[in-house]
Amino acid sequence: MITTTIASKHAPDFLKLLSHDLRWQLLLALAESDRRVQELVELVRRPQNLVSYHLGKLRGSQLVHERRSSADGRDVYYSLDLDALQRHYLMSGAAIHPVLNPANKPAAREAGESQTTSPIRVLFLCTHNSARSQLVEGILRAQGGGKVEAFSAGSEPGRVHPLAIRAAAALGIDISRQQSKHLDIFAGQDFDFIITVCDKVRESCPVFPGDPRQIHWSFPDPAAVKGTEDEQFQAFLQTARELTTRINFLLLMIDREQS
Repeated sequence: MITTTIASKHAPDFLKLLSHDLRWQLLLALAESDRRVQELVELVRRPQNLVSYHLGKLRGSQLVHERRSSADGRDVYYSLDLDALQRHYLMSGAAIHPVLNPANKPAAREAGESQTTSPIRVLFLCTHNSARSQLVEGILRAQGGGKVEAFSAGSEPGRVHPLAIRAAAALGIDISRQQSKHLDIFAGQDFDFIITVCDKVRESCPVFPGDPRQIHWSFPDPAAVKGTEDEQFQAFLQTARELTTRINFLLLMIDREQS
């Protein structure tokens, strides 16, 4: 009876999808940064038609999304849906044994944990330093628990958007005292991570000393959304939530590398 029951079960489609070496390599590449297909081709050293085919498989499973670049509409950025990846991963574990069910998530970091002597320094860049980079700076500062120092700047700074302040407040984060800054003020400073959150500034990102890790998160500008004030606010709020997801996984990655 046991043999018959086990034989009747099939591996989850998610595990079958990830069992292909090239798709696994593409996921690893997108886990760190959003990338264009040409960049993925160079990283995995496989023909573009083959890379595009397997990206299509990942997109079909909703693990990977594509978005046209706001800097050059001919380019397309691919991004990994970390929430979907985690959900499918946990569900696949639960299919093997109940102890691996989605409720068994890693314990949250507690206040008073041992701190590194030198906090991780992260600089977020976008064009106007008014919405995306301001939101993510505030989110990382709030979530980092003293382990990180968060900064943001822009290539054409303006002012912090009122709806960005409102969206952050809806998540319990106060960014009302943050200010827009030109990225030149950080020239010569050392950072562990340089994270661009808009496509335009990525193309003109300056070089920083110390060879910081450069990551790109391709986010549309919520300030460009047309409609009622509530519709615009919802765009800011959705951006803030998606940035929070990215930050949570960034912090997990930092914790893993430090340990």
